[in-house]
Amino acid sequence: MADDSANRSQRPAGAAAVATSRVQFTHDLKNIEESALEGLTMVTDNLERTLEAVQHQDVELASLVIADDDRLDGRYLEVHQGILTLLATQAPVATDLRVAAALLHLIKHMERMGDQCVNIAKLIPLAGHEPPSNADVLACIDRMGRQASSLVVQAGQAFSRRDVGLAVDLVRQDDEIDRLNKEVFRLALEIGDDLDTREWAMHMMLVARCLERIGDNAVDIGEQTAFVVTGLFREFTDASHPNLAVSTGSE
Repeated sequence: MADDSANRSQRPAGAAAVATSRVQFTHDLKNIEESALEGLTMVTDNLERTLEAVQHQDVELASLVIADDDRLDGRYLEVHQGILTLLATQAPVATDLRVAAALLHLIKHMERMGDQCVNIAKLIPLAGHEPPSNADVLACIDRMGRQASSLVVQAGQAFSRRDVGLAVDLVRQDDEIDRLNKEVFRLALEIGDDLDTREWAMHMMLVARCLERIGDNAVDIGEQTAFVVTGLFREFTDASHPNLAVSTGSE
């Protein structure tokens, strides 16, 4: 009888320990998510500096963009390790496991967007100190960059709010980036016969391609938002995937 009484007294304590562990897990996962989303803010900061460097052919600013990418890489490693540690020490339920998996994808896309900024920055010194330029091309590049930055911000908001509608809307905005990318390509082909100008235009085509990839990565984060909410992963419907759509139902 005494043993039964002892066992009964231990059960509430065990349940309390599980509840405490669960609260701690939720708290730790939320902190990791906030750290990952702060990484997206770091991306937009880097992208703003990158666009300024392109517009003003600022080689020194471009070098700062390249150097600052180490901070993004550090944030990637910090979040990645935090998630792995959490999974190794806790037993998450299905919803939390989806969040952890989605965050691993989110930081991968974050790191790739940072790399695209670096790729653009590395092109700037190749054109020389005062290269020929074209106002129409630069205007398209600037619009692309602003649109890409807006997508990154919206992708972070959609994930934070678990807003599938906001995430799906990224596709519509990314279509504008794709349109501007084609416009840069067209302008570059028509820019004239001067070799230096054509070389600069080719560099701008590569810049536009990098910006287009940033937009694609933002859409990918949106797809992870839908995965967290619905438990299903589907590529959003767009021109390249006309037969695929995201499910907005719940479990």
